Amino acid sequence: MAELRVPKLNNNDTAYLLVEWLVADGAEVGEDDPVVLVETSKAAEELPAGGTGVLGHAAREGAWCRPGDVIATVSGPAPAVSPPPAAPASPPASPHPSPPASPPDEGEAGPLVTAPARALMAELGVTREQVAALGLAVVRRADIERLAGRPPAEHPPPQARQAATGDDARPPRAAPAGERPLPRVQRAVARAVELAHRTIPAAYLVVRMDLGPALARGATLTKEVRRPVGLAELFVEAVAGLHDRFPLFFATVDGDRALLADTPHIGLTVDLGDGLYVPVVHDAARRTTRDIATTVMRYRLAATTGDFRERDLSGANFVITLHTEGGVVLAIPFVFPGTSCALAVTAPQDGTLADIGLAYDHRLINGRDAALFMSALKAAVEGLT
Repeated sequence: MAELRVPKLNNNDTAYLLVEWLVADGAEVGEDDPVVLVETSKAAEELPAGGTGVLGHAAREGAWCRPGDVIATVSGPAPAVSPPPAAPASPPASPHPSPPASPPDEGEAGPLVTAPARALMAELGVTREQVAALGLAVVRRADIERLAGRPPAEHPPPQARQAATGDDARPPRAAPAGERPLPRVQRAVARAVELAHRTIPAAYLVVRMDLGPALARGATLTKEVRRPVGLAELFVEAVAGLHDRFPLFFATVDGDRALLADTPHIGLTVDLGDGLYVPVVHDAARRTTRDIATTVMRYRLAATTGDFRERDLSGANFVITLHTEGGVVLAIPFVFPGTSCALAVTAPQDGTLADIGLAYDHRLINGRDAALFMSALKAAVEGLT
């Protein structure tokens, strides 16, 4: 018998929320089949069964689970059941037959549809054909809500959702008038900001750059790769290209040591009004422009629903913060815990000139090195053709 234990998904939380079982208790599953959806403070993650056989739930939806907790078991295949003896001839059909008791998708081809999703399909009149057109292997309630044009509902129930994450496990309480609980994404941001200001002595440096060549190059590449290529994509590429020359800018502090990174993993802020996310373009130096643009486009789509995987949001060793709307001329980001730098990119305000700023961990990097890094970045961005 195999046990499905909750893995450690990140270093920010000590417990995760079991949002939804994707496979019913007692159903047969394969080793790699996604069977349960758990939620961290940043993302929702589907966990595979980890064995082949019959799934047995060991935790309920809405429960808080710590890394290492057993939430399900997978036993051997269910024994074959002999067919029942033939039933006597059926009486004449009633003119008012009862509705079938089996779920609407049983025996039908197409994706696995969870029970909450099936219930909402029936409520909203969504058809199996519409669901199949989504191209998903597993369809959840939130997918049906997006398909029907409804804002995804918070799940599980609000009282469970308001329960604290991380070390704060106090029982939920109703918010009094005049208060509004912070959503889970903002709670994660708050913890990161607090930790950064408490532990990272940051300094700041600003360099004025001519972004005209970058904007022109982005317009050309957009047509060539058939993906949006703008300042975000080009700065990811330019910063990643400096990894070999400036390894400390991608390092982590560990006491009196600097832990160097083998490859640049560039985090990029995405905030469409529903929360700040920092998805990561992994191994960015080896990516093509088309690949980077495709990844960033996928992240922007995921930000509209919060439908990120934990690995999308983990592993950054350099962060680019985008401030390219609303006439912003200067932004000072915090240095994200686990990184040593955050680059603030603003849009041009005076023709094609923009002030690009670097916040850096002063324990690792001094002003001279920061100036050299920014000078190299300026040359790379202004030299785009």
